[in-house]
Amino acid sequence: MSSKKKVSYFYDPDVGNFQFAPHHPMKPLRIRMTHDLILEYGLFNKLEIYRPIRATSKEMTHFHTEEYINFLQKITPEHCDEYERLQVKYNVGEDCPVFDGLYEFSSISAGGSMSAANKLNRGESDICINWAGGLHHAKKSESSGFCYVNDIVLGILELLRYHARVLYIDIDLHHGDGVEEAFYSTNRVMTVSFHKYGQFFPGTGNYNDIGSNLGKYHAVNVPLKDGIDDEAYHSLFMPIIKHIIDWYRPGAIVLQCGADSINGDRLGVFNLSMKGHAKCIEYVKSFNLPLLLLGGGGYTVRNTARTWTHETAIAIGEELPLEIPDNDYIKYYAPDYILDIAASTTAKNLNSREYLEKIRERIIENLRHTEFAPSVESIVTPRDFEQEEYDEPDPNIRISQEEKDKYRVKETSLSDSEDEDTMDNSKFHRQHRDYSKD
Repeated sequence: MSSKKKVSYFYDPDVGNFQFAPHHPMKPLRIRMTHDLILEYGLFNKLEIYRPIRATSKEMTHFHTEEYINFLQKITPEHCDEYERLQVKYNVGEDCPVFDGLYEFSSISAGGSMSAANKLNRGESDICINWAGGLHHAKKSESSGFCYVNDIVLGILELLRYHARVLYIDIDLHHGDGVEEAFYSTNRVMTVSFHKYGQFFPGTGNYNDIGSNLGKYHAVNVPLKDGIDDEAYHSLFMPIIKHIIDWYRPGAIVLQCGADSINGDRLGVFNLSMKGHAKCIEYVKSFNLPLLLLGGGGYTVRNTARTWTHETAIAIGEELPLEIPDNDYIKYYAPDYILDIAASTTAKNLNSREYLEKIRERIIENLRHTEFAPSVESIVTPRDFEQEEYDEPDPNIRISQEEKDKYRVKETSLSDSEDEDTMDNSKFHRQHRDYSKD
């Protein structure tokens, strides 16, 4: 981890205030918990910290339809009855409920990814991080899989203003279907998704889903089975990503770092360790291309916060102590209070060596159909975001409690009834899988 990069980190203190619904697996609090760990580990001394400008409705329509964004602006829990027909039309319901601040939450997520992309475009950072982003299921005029506005697509569209080709990599448990669909017929974006495939949400992303028209062979899908471990995952991830980068020669990379692919996630079926997941980030970082790191899934909040804190350290080239420092959410890290998530020693890996080799060969064969990277004359259209930057303390000076408090927000906690260790998650797990039958 010795390679030092200039890293920008985007965070809006309001992001942890939102609640999808009682007992809903998606908890924006995890972003605040991650931020708190980043502070207590002192990583903010090595980061440029920005409060992103929230995306406007007009900016969201760079991808989404105006009618859909107008609906998100208008709908509130108090007025749901007035919009019953539109809720069906836009797939807003149990998976994607109406909640207080829905539009504001979406504008924070989207604004962070667009602002981060702009920072990379201007060459002011090597790596940008928006853990509130990574909402990869949202469609052009439809919510899906806990996602309302596709910040990833909006961020990639920003990058395409300066870069002829952008590579999107997704290591979430679920297929990155919304991003793939948005760029399915273009060769300027290559999408690569490693995900659980089968009777599982969203039910898409087999190896033979390869794109269409100019985008043929520019959608790469790696369908995986339950229980995949670090060794098996890396045996596909590293050679496939190297082959793609060597051939496609992207100008920038967007990496969705969904933490639901890690062992112990309440909606998860994979068996990656935290360090195994992070090794993918470190590998992509090693190609020294402008890199946008985004969040995504991750429904055991303490493990998601652990993972994204560790991966923030990976981005800046720092090693963190194993013992988690005292913080506002320390009780969540009991009983061990360590920055680690081990793989299970008893989980069965259903991905045989023969299956993995078969998938790898088929994907590499698909890629051979396109002989060279597409040549695109890029038109630069500068975008002038004026970020609100936090004051950065001198990294050589010990941080006082008063200075630390500048970066803090008030503690929010889950109610006792929402303790993720005692909740029945079967409804969302089952519902999340049922979409594959549609």
